[in-house]
Amino acid sequence: MFESCKWFRQGQAKPSREVSIEHTPTRKADADFSNVQCSNPVIGEPVYVVGNSLGGFVGLYFAACNPQLVKGITLLNATPFWAFIPNPSRSPRVAKLFPWSGNFPLPHRAKKLIDFAWRKISDPKSIENVLKQVYVDHSVVTAELLSRILEATEHPAAAAAFSSIIFAPQGELSFNETLLRCRENNIPISLIYGREDPWVKPVWGRQVKSQVPEALYYEISPAGHCPHSEVPEVVNFLLRGWIRSLESEGSMALPLLDDPNLVQPDHWREMEFMKMGSQRSVQARVVTSESSFWYHFLSVFQFFKKFGAKTH
Repeated sequence: MFESCKWFRQGQAKPSREVSIEHTPTRKADADFSNVQCSNPVIGEPVYVVGNSLGGFVGLYFAACNPQLVKGITLLNATPFWAFIPNPSRSPRVAKLFPWSGNFPLPHRAKKLIDFAWRKISDPKSIENVLKQVYVDHSVVTAELLSRILEATEHPAAAAAFSSIIFAPQGELSFNETLLRCRENNIPISLIYGREDPWVKPVWGRQVKSQVPEALYYEISPAGHCPHSEVPEVVNFLLRGWIRSLESEGSMALPLLDDPNLVQPDHWREMEFMKMGSQRSVQARVVTSESSFWYHFLSVFQFFKKFGAKTH
């Protein structure tokens, strides 16, 4: 979530003390991504979009609404849903029941409560505990990483920005609707998910794969909610390889699919890389539609098995 604050220009980009934005995260995405359009004369062509967590949903939303600007999108443990307040345009009557929908400035009566909650959430120990939940490799949780996040949380507008994201209403399009639009517009989609993510578990990525069977889906283990931060060497290798294959119109083999004999569901490949001067390794695999189906089936079976055990 702290990364989401930074993504929405509420962290390192330093918003002013007086913030007057009235956008949902998905609408704010169009405002932020409008910079892509402004810089289009410099770039000269559409771009590849990569998003992690809530940024994955936002990136997908942008691609669905602006297909002419996107060559492809990669989801890194993307959050498949967001917000509990209904979208005003889709459910106007229900939306009116909520007195506040994340707009700035914060309601005066809520400010003290939000400031109190923010002090608890942004406490250095709380942040460290959250990071150790989402990172499998705790050596990645360095003093430098903590100081960068703490710097963002100490900004005068940090609590307000965080609250606006939490209480923002749903977008006009759901996650599944953005997937459908991207597929209808032939926007290539790839997924690179950390398998040990405690928040966005692999079953969510597999549901995306079932909806978009042609999407390339990689799983990395061990890796958590932020694989691009935890194992950037592996994510960069997979991402660059996917883009090279697209740019070559398929003449270059996709990563982990260069040997047909090894293209099997659930076949893990060991990947070695250097990190902090030492040799590290993780496993990665390509998830096929077949393995997605069986994983989903087993997940449902295990859920009912645990539920049955608790009732007896």
